[in-house]
Amino acid sequence: MSSDSQDDASEPPGSQVADNITSEGTSTGPDTTGDGVYPPMGFGKHKPRMVLMGLKRSGKSSISNVVFRRMAPHETLFLEATTTIKKESMQSFMDFQVWDLPGQIDYLDGNFDSDAIFSGVGSIIWVIDAQDRYMEAISRLTESVLALTRAYPDIKYSVFIHKVDSLSEDYREDTVRDIMQHISDELYDVGLENPAVNYYPTSIYDHTIFEAFSKVIQGLVPQLPTYEALLDTISASCRFHKVYIFDVMSKVYIASDTNPPDLASYELCSDFINAIMDLSDMYGWDRQPAEEEDTPRIKDVRSETAESTVYGKGGCVVYLREINTFLALIGVSQEPKFDQEKALIDYNVQAFQDTLLKVLARR
Repeated sequence: MSSDSQDDASEPPGSQVADNITSEGTSTGPDTTGDGVYPPMGFGKHKPRMVLMGLKRSGKSSISNVVFRRMAPHETLFLEATTTIKKESMQSFMDFQVWDLPGQIDYLDGNFDSDAIFSGVGSIIWVIDAQDRYMEAISRLTESVLALTRAYPDIKYSVFIHKVDSLSEDYREDTVRDIMQHISDELYDVGLENPAVNYYPTSIYDHTIFEAFSKVIQGLVPQLPTYEALLDTISASCRFHKVYIFDVMSKVYIASDTNPPDLASYELCSDFINAIMDLSDMYGWDRQPAEEEDTPRIKDVRSETAESTVYGKGGCVVYLREINTFLALIGVSQEPKFDQEKALIDYNVQAFQDTLLKVLARR
């Protein structure tokens, strides 16, 4: 049986949490306050914020550390209890924040400044431990959604049905179905008919947590239809089976073509990024702009964008092209003549990259 870290194991004094609501609090990640390469997408000077909520020991801190700090899942067993609001400030393709709220505190209580927490939130992710008794978590979720929908109608809601990896396949499906039904029924009973809540079975021990975060982040990207249209074009012209734009630091993808989802392709691309990042950590260097007197070999080494191609079994080819510091295009191809058409694929991908960078610059 898998076990995430025991988040929020001890209850802190209320004053300690209240102090952290109105201040910068304790940050578990790098405090990147600059605008990065590009300004945040469609949010002006304000960073879009995702908030992790749920009961204590549901796995919130484990999720945050695995996805955004590249922590190995087994290392989350040694995480300290969450006793204050923890803020991950991520400098990526769009600067955003992830807040991890201790689960034993009622943030809708009048003693707390709700605006300081929920004003400007783009998405709330409610984490439910599928291995525990979840009716209390569902009741707390219902109360929170009802209160926040009235005050902050633009917030999007996602439910991570977490720690499902150790459940048998049949029991997992029954548990997920039961949780979804109970949430829908309780929201309906309080007057929220057909609420916009998305559900994702997740585990930190496989790729499902990254897939779920990818979907959540895509909901915060205003230009998503544009990216999908561009990816559909490159998929058709290069005959990719599936193609993604990945954030290389977190392994979440901000967009994919509109072909049917393929978890196997996503897992392949995600593992490829892992290998690339590990090699970059060991052998990477700061690339300098090419100069006129450089030889062709040196110009290739100094190229502003990196590229890699891996040939797998059964004719599967994984193609990666760096877009900028944070983003990479990864395509999966089953095309038997990939080698012969590589030059044309490079040309089409370069045109895609030039177009995408123009779109990013206009955000």
